[in-house]
Amino acid sequence: MRAGRAGLPDTSRPPPAGYSSHGRLERVLRSGRFAVTSELNPPDSADPAEVYDRALVLSEVCDAINAVDASAANVHMSSMGICALLSHAGYASVLQVACRDKNRIAIQGDILGASAMGVMNVLCLTGDGVQCGDQPGAKPVFDLDSISLLQTVRTMRDESRFLTGRKLSVPPRMFIGAAANPFVPPLAYRADHLGKKVAAGAEFIQTQYVYDLDIFERFMARVRDLGLDRKCFILAGVGPLASARTARWMRANVPGVHVPDALIDRLEKAGPPKAAKAEGKAICVELIQRLREMKGVKGVHVMAYRQEEFVSEIITASGVLQGRRGRARALPAAPA
Repeated sequence: MRAGRAGLPDTSRPPPAGYSSHGRLERVLRSGRFAVTSELNPPDSADPAEVYDRALVLSEVCDAINAVDASAANVHMSSMGICALLSHAGYASVLQVACRDKNRIAIQGDILGASAMGVMNVLCLTGDGVQCGDQPGAKPVFDLDSISLLQTVRTMRDESRFLTGRKLSVPPRMFIGAAANPFVPPLAYRADHLGKKVAAGAEFIQTQYVYDLDIFERFMARVRDLGLDRKCFILAGVGPLASARTARWMRANVPGVHVPDALIDRLEKAGPPKAAKAEGKAICVELIQRLREMKGVKGVHVMAYRQEEFVSEIITASGVLQGRRGRARALPAAPA
C-alpha cells in the first residue's frame, strides 16, 4: 500500500475492481497462484525484537503471517500488538480476532485501528473457552460469534457503517477470512457449516490440521458440490508431527484433529527422536504436495508452534513456491 501523509498508509484509496484490499495475500490468491500462510505465535514478552526475529524467517516463505490471538485462551502478546509491529516493518499480516475476549464495541474499534495501520487481512474466530486456558477465572464475552463477526466486518467494509448504522468516513479495506474444521462430527455437516461462513462474508478459509486426506477429500467433494470453492479460497492447515507420541496426544486431546494410524506407524518405525522429527517433516512435505493437487484447495496454512525455521524448511522442501520468494525485510531501526 502506498504511503499517505507523514508516511502513513493510504487507507482511503479503494482497491481495484473485484478486490477487497490492496493486500498481497488476496493478490496471490486471485491471480491463481498457490498461497502460503503461517502463524507467528506471540511471545510472552514486551520486546518487539522477539516478533521481528520470527517474522523475518516466515516472510521469506509466506504470503501473509497470522498474528495469533490468545489461542487456547492462553495469555501472550496481543494479535493487535503484533500486527502493529508487522505493519511498521512492512510485513503482510493477518489480524486474528477471537470473540471470547471483546464485545462488539471493542471489536469494531480494533477493525478500524488495524486497517488504519495497514493490516489488510482479518481472520474471524469464535475463540476457545476460557476454561481451556491458563486463566480459567477470566470472564468470557462472546458478544458475537464467528458468523456474526464476519457479518460485522463485511458491513463495515461494504456498507461503510457500524452495526448501529452510524456511517464511516473511510471503511476498512480488508480481505475477510474464517476458520474451518473438516474433522469435527458430524462430518457430513462440515461443508454446510462452511457455507454459512461464506454467506456471512468469508472470502478465505484456513482449516484445522489436515492429516487424513481421505476424510478431507470427502469434505472438499461436498464443498465443490455446493460451489463454495468458487466463492472462497481454501487454505488447508498442515503441520509437522514430532513423534508418534505427539501424534497420539493430538488425536486424543485436540478437538477436530484426526491422525490416521498409518502416519503414527510411520513415526513409530522411524526410530529415535531426531529420525522421527525428520519423518514428521517428510510427512508434512508430502501432505502439502498432495493438497496442492486437490481440486478446490488454493493454498496451505503451515502451523508449528514457535518453530519458524522448521516451517521455512518444510515450505521450501515442498516446492510449492514455484520459484517465487517472500519479501524478507530488514528489521526496523530501534527508536533513538
